[in-house]
Amino acid sequence: MLTLVIETATAACSVALIDGARVLANRHEVVGRGHAERLIAMIAELPEGGRAQQILVDCGPGSFTGIRVGIAAARGLALGWGVPVSGYSSLALLAAAAFGTEDPIASDLPDLAVVLEGGHGEVFMQSFAAPLRATAPFVSLRPEAALEALPATGAIVGNGVRFLAALAPDRTYREMLPDAAAAILL
Repeated sequence: MLTLVIETATAACSVALIDGARVLANRHEVVGRGHAERLIAMIAELPEGGRAQQILVDCGPGSFTGIRVGIAAARGLALGWGVPVSGYSSLALLAAAAFGTEDPIASDLPDLAVVLEGGHGEVFMQSFAAPLRATAPFVSLRPEAALEALPATGAIVGNGVRFLAALAPDRTYREMLPDAAAAILL
């Protein structure tokens, strides 16, 4: 089944057209706050204008404006095409990407935490175990409290890692942004 995936929860804006476990086409750009300007054009660049039998869209956590842009586009396209729309977590998408890669940061470790930049000096965080099982609920914490809540071992990935790395440089970190193409791993 063809699925259009929309990812706008962070500084990255990405779309993918997937068919089961195959990524047919994708676009990924770091746009900062330019999601509204780029999203529809990126979808239009996909084969058949991204038209699919279902749509998946990131529901956060992340940038409030970016999430609204993604959900509004998904709802509009779903209504126009007469297809269902479903949401997914940006934290789960990043965990799936980290566990699904051959990068040793996640492949050698049974656990990882995903940390995304939040607002007001906080980070969004959730811990996962391989292959993709949440081991803690999603939380929004100040970086100091986030470090205290984490297990002593395991990789930390996401675009909020710089806040934790400044406080505990001895941990294993990987700066990552979500990519819609990783939805095949969810």
